[in-house]
Amino acid sequence: MKTQVAIIGAGPSGLLLGQLLAHKGIATVILEAKSPDYVLSRIRAGVLEQGMTDLLREAGAGARMEREGHVHHGFALTFAGRQERIDISGPTGGRSVTVYGQTEVTRDLMDARTAEGGITIYDAQDVELHDLYTDKPSVTFVKDGEKITLECDYIAGCDGFHGVSRKSVPKEAIKTFERVYPFGWLGILSHVPPVSEELIYANHERGFALCSMRSATLSRYYVQCAVDEKIEDWSDERFWTELKSRLPEETAAKMVTGPSIEKSIAPLRSFVAEPMKFGQLFLVGDAAHIVPPTGAKGLNLAASDVSTLYHVLTKRYHDGRIDLLDQYSDIALRRIWKAERFSWWMTSILHKFSDDPFAQRMQLAELDYYTSSAAGRMTIAENYVGLPYEAVI
Repeated sequence: MKTQVAIIGAGPSGLLLGQLLAHKGIATVILEAKSPDYVLSRIRAGVLEQGMTDLLREAGAGARMEREGHVHHGFALTFAGRQERIDISGPTGGRSVTVYGQTEVTRDLMDARTAEGGITIYDAQDVELHDLYTDKPSVTFVKDGEKITLECDYIAGCDGFHGVSRKSVPKEAIKTFERVYPFGWLGILSHVPPVSEELIYANHERGFALCSMRSATLSRYYVQCAVDEKIEDWSDERFWTELKSRLPEETAAKMVTGPSIEKSIAPLRSFVAEPMKFGQLFLVGDAAHIVPPTGAKGLNLAASDVSTLYHVLTKRYHDGRIDLLDQYSDIALRRIWKAERFSWWMTSILHKFSDDPFAQRMQLAELDYYTSSAAGRMTIAENYVGLPYEAVI
């Protein structure tokens, strides 16, 4: 097999990149180790920055999002018995975020690629990357018992934190930065109406809580928990009681509860790999970086990587701009570290790290300062809606 760009991973970043390149006449083949049903079973983030929604429209996969997504112009921070709404549209020239589940994004991109005849090979086993530092890289994989070689010009590693792409890089060529947080998020999905039309992020002496949603009838809620908690120890009743205890009384009183349809505990970490280009291999999304979910940046950061690589490769094939290939990593990392900073900051001021009363007072002072200052609110707003994508020129 031959193609121009081999894409490893059929999650949203790999599918989005494939769609965008296809619309510029650049051939791609996507390899995915799992089945389509498995890919769609992943429950992930659901807050999309405007930059990502614009990319989905450009990729021809934004129609259902336009119909079913919920545009948000703000969110709430609760602390010390107060609830402060952060307007994200006013200070940012009308920019917004859209609540639309990652599973639905993936489904829409799958459907768009199928409709346009794009090649995606699922259940591709034993994927290996070869000759990354030559002008003839390739990928081998096993499908239905047959070993196949995919020859290509470039490889985009969109296969996540545990994927083969980053593992294929020589250890001496890569540097990693990581912070593992001493807690996790216990989350449930339930067929109940959201307690609020906008997201609520809560700082409480018992720990962090988040009230989110997927639709007008499907809610996603989280509470901070110990990283070694057992999911079986958390009945639905215990979860709802704990969640309500961390919210203002007025919010807790109007919360509708119900049985969970999904329940999980997710650890939190910050992680960045540098650089993001190794010969003809480009790392994209979770293959190169992880953020704690507090600032809703994970999927959106992958989208900004996709945007950068898409423009780099388009200029390479259309204009012969080989020089831009080496700029991918620097351009992507500038935005990545700023998003890492915002996610780290949100995590730091909203979660309980210890019983130290001084640390708790410092968190409250930080929240009070930012919400009482026009400059502070502007800083939160511009980061939450997503910093602008850097132009590839």
